[in-house]
Amino acid sequence: MLPGFKSGTSVDNGDAMSDADTKQLEAGLTILVNGEPHLEYDRDKPLPEQQRVYLDRMDARMDGGIELGGAQVDSPNTLQRAQFVAIQVIEGLQEGNEPVVAASCAYLASRMPDLTQVKAQLVDEGYSVELVFGEPYVKEVAVQFSPRLS
Repeated sequence: MLPGFKSGTSVDNGDAMSDADTKQLEAGLTILVNGEPHLEYDRDKPLPEQQRVYLDRMDARMDGGIELGGAQVDSPNTLQRAQFVAIQVIEGLQEGNEPVVAASCAYLASRMPDLTQVKAQLVDEGYSVELVFGEPYVKEVAVQFSPRLS
């Protein structure tokens, strides 16, 4: 397993959440593809110095400009950088490139502390990526019920 990652989600049933569960959700960054969680990054796990240096190098490379939505952005702001890196996460997942996914998730988690979800929708002609702030992922629970007949 990659550093900072855990399999599954923090809460996997409809039981009431404990304080620990709530803290876990707040600390996590969940990557969803077509509505399904693919991984969760745990912000509480400290990054080794080598990884922090690498994230600084990512920022330095983006200082030279990025391509976003088919347009060149010469001086990307924090949100544009996050959008660019979120795209790298999704492309890394599609290609099975774990190092890119790991570095990109670490970047998003460290540079965007309020970012809680990256939601991607894959379609034949590409994909869309949405960044969600302040709304931790909570697994949906299907509730079965039978109406009473009077």
